[in-house]
Amino acid sequence: MDEPVPVMREVDSGTAKLMPDVDRERAWLLTLDGAPQSYVDLDDPRHVEFEYARRLAHVIDWAAPEGTALDLVHLGGGALTLPRYAAATRPGSRQDVVEYDRALIELVQERLPFSGATVHVQDARAWIEAAPGSSADVIVADVFGGSRVPAQLTSVEYARQVARVLRPTGIYAANLADGAPFGFLRSQLANFTAAFPYVALIAEPAVLRGRRFGNAVLLAAHTERDLAPVARWCAADAFPARVEQGAAVTRFIAGARPVDDAAAAPSPQPPDGAFGIG
Repeated sequence: MDEPVPVMREVDSGTAKLMPDVDRERAWLLTLDGAPQSYVDLDDPRHVEFEYARRLAHVIDWAAPEGTALDLVHLGGGALTLPRYAAATRPGSRQDVVEYDRALIELVQERLPFSGATVHVQDARAWIEAAPGSSADVIVADVFGGSRVPAQLTSVEYARQVARVLRPTGIYAANLADGAPFGFLRSQLANFTAAFPYVALIAEPAVLRGRRFGNAVLLAAHTERDLAPVARWCAADAFPARVEQGAAVTRFIAGARPVDDAAAAPSPQPPDGAFGIG
């Protein structure tokens, strides 16, 4: 059998590269302009390599009893890591993937094919605005234009559209990135607090304490649910994360106000080397 070789291609949002993992026979890392985007093990779709993606997978695990099929929306496609995970852990789920970069998704489907989701080549905000109300059990947002969350996904109007599309028992989980003094993350929590009665945050303690720039998962739901299972799973990961909710989230927001479409801005540019490899 021929050894897998890296594949590089210009896509709509930059230079994409698929690199084989020398330690796992059919595993691949997707990078975009040198920044890691996704990791996929074709032989074991339950294996989720990146810590932030593991936290999003924990949310999918928490959303309903084990094995229950769900209506899932993935904003941002990458190499389809979480759709593959959900197809393996929740067979029969209906999955919609919304990815703006047509050339990127074509590369992924060509080299790492997956048929367990319907892929929509569309802007995530436009897709959410057109989606039927109360139609999704879980919405997972992992949308980055380069290394920044686009401005159209950072406003309170967007948060309210998400609230409209989720069912009463639904859950929203978004991968965000920020560092001290957390102006962006605080505004996002304020946006979703204005749209949902229940909001929580998952991040590594070093990120929450402002010691470094990093990922944080924002959770929002129409009804309060027991987050203890998610807290246990995140604490047991190789890079443990903490779940913040209730008064801790209110303190973290520290008076930040929701941001409307007119004032919305992309997430901050990460410091050099924050998410690079090699």
